[in-house]
Amino acid sequence: MAQMTTAADAWVRRFHPSRDPRWRLACFAHAGGAASTYHRLSARLGPSVEVLSMQYPGRHDRRADPFLTDVRSMADQAHRALLSRTGPQQRPLALFGHSMGATVAFEVALRMEAEGLSPTHLFVSGRRAPSTYRDERVRLRDDNGLVDEIIELGGTQPEVLADEALRQMILPVVRNDYTAIETYRCLPGAVLRRTPVTALVGDSDPKATLDEVRTWADHTRAAFALRVFEDSGHFYLDDREDEVVDLVTGTLRADRAVPAS
Repeated sequence: MAQMTTAADAWVRRFHPSRDPRWRLACFAHAGGAASTYHRLSARLGPSVEVLSMQYPGRHDRRADPFLTDVRSMADQAHRALLSRTGPQQRPLALFGHSMGATVAFEVALRMEAEGLSPTHLFVSGRRAPSTYRDERVRLRDDNGLVDEIIELGGTQPEVLADEALRQMILPVVRNDYTAIETYRCLPGAVLRRTPVTALVGDSDPKATLDEVRTWADHTRAAFALRVFEDSGHFYLDDREDEVVDLVTGTLRADRAVPAS
């Protein structure tokens, strides 16, 4: 009999499984990104932190699965996939999201709190707070305009986008995800009650000013911290991985040392 594929099987990639991790960290990629975005970080954080890298549909090994065109649908499905990883018998689960992934992770954290199973921490990277708004319409550009956006942010090498076959593979994914994040609107009262938040951002990120990132403090009633990476842009993680690893592990240890209220 064929084995049934579960929601967790579809969504969760464990590149470096750990037999006895102290924490699990669910990671959500940027617009156009995939689970493989966090392969290197997964290796660096293990074995004490086991990374659960979330695979959005419509890319890589999920290429045949229909896109999800809005952030809340992404969060709904990712939350259901993580339910089996959350609970009193499971390791503490934290969330990390970069750019669009930060907003998806925030929405997942809201759903987890509604279930009474709060994440131990939420790390939001390279993304302004949900309640800040810019009228961005990158999704409406032609293909060349979309390529210009990708190159400006520095997430993909220009020579990759010069290959027509690769462009045809990449651009529909990017356009879908830009549609999801650009049409997202934060609901009034969307505030975490028990989940601490740490925001990470490059000081020259064109997608998030420091004031916009500081506004994440308004979205949690727990602790808030801000880490700014100097001389860094939107994809600061590529060059500042050592510091990010130290920040994540140090924060998780500190959270564990604080008695539950």
